[in-house]
Amino acid sequence: MENKKPYFKIDTSRLQTTDEHGNRVYVHPEDLKGRWKSLRLKVYWVLIGVYLVLPWIYIDGKQWVMFNIAAREFTIFGNTFLGHDTPYLIFLLLGFAFFIAIVTVLGGRVWCGWACPQTVFLDSLFRKAEVFVEGNSRERRKLQEAPWNKEKILKKSLKWFLFAFISTHITHSFLGYFVGTHHLLEITSHSPLEHWPLFLTMLFINAVVLFNFGWFREQFCIIMCPYGRFQSVLMDENSLVVAYNEKRGEPRKAPHDSPETRGDCVNCFQCVRVCPTGIDIRNGTQMECIACTACIDACDSIMEKINKPSGLISYTTEAALSGKSSKFIRPRLFVYSFFLIALFITTFFLLKEKDALRLLVLRGGSAPFSVIEKIDGSSLRVMNHLKLEFYVQSPQNLSLYFELDKSLEGKKIELITPHIPFVLNKKGRNVTNIFIKFPKDLLINGSFNTNLHIYQGDNSGEKSLIMEKEISLIGPF
Repeated sequence: MENKKPYFKIDTSRLQTTDEHGNRVYVHPEDLKGRWKSLRLKVYWVLIGVYLVLPWIYIDGKQWVMFNIAAREFTIFGNTFLGHDTPYLIFLLLGFAFFIAIVTVLGGRVWCGWACPQTVFLDSLFRKAEVFVEGNSRERRKLQEAPWNKEKILKKSLKWFLFAFISTHITHSFLGYFVGTHHLLEITSHSPLEHWPLFLTMLFINAVVLFNFGWFREQFCIIMCPYGRFQSVLMDENSLVVAYNEKRGEPRKAPHDSPETRGDCVNCFQCVRVCPTGIDIRNGTQMECIACTACIDACDSIMEKINKPSGLISYTTEAALSGKSSKFIRPRLFVYSFFLIALFITTFFLLKEKDALRLLVLRGGSAPFSVIEKIDGSSLRVMNHLKLEFYVQSPQNLSLYFELDKSLEGKKIELITPHIPFVLNKKGRNVTNIFIKFPKDLLINGSFNTNLHIYQGDNSGEKSLIMEKEISLIGPF
């Protein structure tokens, strides 16, 4: 009797998720149990918990992590950064890049299999919902190939309803990092028309999330994600990978082979059945492998049934598979670590020198200045409206007083402040307005510069100078 080629047998001449005509082949990985999967699921739920809980943490009334793009204000673990603090962001991104490089040198694609949001949300939420509605991999594959009937329509509709529910929750949690969870909770109780830009943003992000996790799935890792291409540059023979021990497993079990002439691999294809990207790990380290360890658990379960030692597929290194000793310390690891430590030290000292009180002076009102009156019937009087934005990192509230430079005394300049003193909340952004009236005669080519002195007061009435800011006053030529 002629042996048929199994549906899951891999053709190495083409991408595993496409057929010979280039059409999409949907991957329905089998569910399995094992020590690696159990450990991964625990890590996944910790990461999901952090993602959902983190934007709800408020300290002293301020969201602990928030990226307010509209106000150019970014709060990371209680520290506020402004739009002009770009170097901190650059150091943060570079530090993350070098950290991922170090992780890849040591652990290969451990990020993809253990911490990437694509893997975490797909395995923990979306695929669980799919299994709940459509059943195991054989039942899902059978349903996929079946014609559209009442059962298929009902199951597909229920599955996509659950997908939409999950993606909506993920999207709203994501928006909470940018608009504030309390504010987001408030506006969800109003009509979408009252906040239609944010509503349309939510719909767009929700559609992207739903499309990605509901349909695109492993194609993102294979086609779009650049990390799979980078790994060949970052990794070496001493990097930890999920690999098949060819020396122990080959030759694989085949018809008419005697047990003495074949290796431990029984050619059950269980490692292929459970792979979320549809590859055969026995073909070597591949770009599509995300190191999720599913094939390790699958192979170990088979080895246990046939009374063979586990580890035919395992976390190992190319050096170990070649019979060499794996090296932990190597030049590229030293270089990446050096740059990461240098970035960390530089950022630490920059943050240490970062001012606890910063001031941004902006023009207030619709006009840059206004001509309001004459003095003694001869000289025009001009008024400037300035908006002062304070960004504070202080253990207590501050009482501020504003004064102009002493050299302007006797020149008929008047400083008007709505609040005396102006009380700054101890953390975050504080805004106040000041108005300065002055004779037009002080202008030189339509402007002149002076200094605004900011004093801090205490309960005893004493005032101390804490900041001096140069301001430009303008008027008609």
